[in-house]
Amino acid sequence: MNPPRSLSRREFVGHLSLAAAALALPGRLRGAAAPSDRKKLGIALLGLGGYATHQLAPALRETRFCRLAGIVTGTPAKAESWRQRYDLPEHSVYNYDTMDRLADNPDIDIVYVVTPPGTHRDFVVRAAKAGKHVISEKPMATNVADCDAMIAACRAAGKKLSIGYRLHFEPHHIEMERLARDPHFGPFTRLRGGFGFPLRGRQWRIDRKLAGGGPLPDVGIYVIQAARRAAGTWPVAVTAREEPKTRPEFFNEVEEAIRFTLEFPGGEMCDGFASYNESADLFHAESAQANWVELAPAYIYGGIAGRTNRGPMNLPNLNQQAAQMDDFARCVQDNRESPVSGEMGRRDIATLEAIYAAAASGKRVEVKL
Repeated sequence: MNPPRSLSRREFVGHLSLAAAALALPGRLRGAAAPSDRKKLGIALLGLGGYATHQLAPALRETRFCRLAGIVTGTPAKAESWRQRYDLPEHSVYNYDTMDRLADNPDIDIVYVVTPPGTHRDFVVRAAKAGKHVISEKPMATNVADCDAMIAACRAAGKKLSIGYRLHFEPHHIEMERLARDPHFGPFTRLRGGFGFPLRGRQWRIDRKLAGGGPLPDVGIYVIQAARRAAGTWPVAVTAREEPKTRPEFFNEVEEAIRFTLEFPGGEMCDGFASYNESADLFHAESAQANWVELAPAYIYGGIAGRTNRGPMNLPNLNQQAAQMDDFARCVQDNRESPVSGEMGRRDIATLEAIYAAAASGKRVEVKL
């Protein structure tokens, strides 16, 4: 399929406004806006690793518009444990060989793919062919071609596709985006951010085929997402360099740390950093008027904090995963597109590909959106 066209700054902001508007409403009004008899949609979690176990499944106990209705796993012991823990019927427990039978299960409306990125294409395509709407955990895939196949499969099936960008529903990030649009505060022109942690123990994150890279697609994508929201559009070019490895025998397939600069069409610049060696959790944006906003920590599951040159944000934290899944359930129920769509995920993968090309060549590389 042809790549989606680049969006203007105005179109980009409009694409995200639904999520911001929903969270801006007081809880009482948000509840009043939803029909009281609206049934919860059933979600099947595909892949029962740490994120599904410790974040998504607990979050589904807090959601208003969806519920855990099934699982797909390649580990029989997990299947039985989850079935008992969440009181799931046996006909809603699948393995990777039997998941195509999801087509016969009306209790499941949405499949959330939570496996390593290198497997996303196959599972998203199969879920769409089974007649289910799909959430793909970030990063969407390991290359743009797989993203195109995922988008095409969901479109052909008439099903919606969303990416697990939980921070689009997080109040501090929404407020940062609002400040960027405020002519008395923004726009932001200089941006910087970093996300990293020391990685220990061999796992899929250092397997290039499964992960698509090292810390860049895993945690660096959060910096790219924040920069895109602060700038109000997508980057047009990048430069990058991989940092020298302190454990080359461990990181023998992927980078250990990488620095990159994003260039945006309005002249905005973002210096980014992603690492599996150094701890970092920050995003900073400033305007030509010397106004600034800083999120620190910026990307964690809970406890995000923000301040500006005018004072602290004083915003609540919420269950990001619950808000994300509830929004997608409402997208399905109301037949609207997700503000964190497959097209958005595809553009981010195109940006990652450009960063890797720039790091390999030492040259400025244009992003092919």
